[in-house]
Amino acid sequence: MPARRTVPDKEFTAPGYLPGDIYHLVLFAYKPSVTPAQRQAIITRFLTMIDRCVRDKKPYIVSIDSGLPNGFEGQEKGFEQAFVVRFRSEGDRNFYVGTPKVTHPDYYDPVHHQFKDFVGPLLGNVLVYDFRAGSQEPIVPIPEPIPRSR
Repeated sequence: MPARRTVPDKEFTAPGYLPGDIYHLVLFAYKPSVTPAQRQAIITRFLTMIDRCVRDKKPYIVSIDSGLPNGFEGQEKGFEQAFVVRFRSEGDRNFYVGTPKVTHPDYYDPVHHQFKDFVGPLLGNVLVYDFRAGSQEPIVPIPEPIPRSR
């Protein structure tokens, strides 16, 4: 069960909320029916979010890198496209990710929200993994186990 968040959306998505480099790794496995043109549209639309995702009229994404698998280990597990998005704080990442944790539309990015609606039907699988640069601590607190009643 995910940790329960008690911080209001406004604070949770503020640019200064828990500053430090946050990396948002996204892996896509496309449905077999997705055409090369659709894949290119997905890649283009994802990469242009660096300029289109804004708050207070300024872009807040530090960088977006993308690539196809090029390893020889054969451990891609069906994933065909990777994106790494870098943010200056957890607040910026939270604003970008938005739903389901952030429910008020004033506190999440409408451009990324529309992208999720666009890409969702084209994906067979997706993996998202967020981490703080150089940290071995979880970004989202891991909840204590709930004692079982007997």
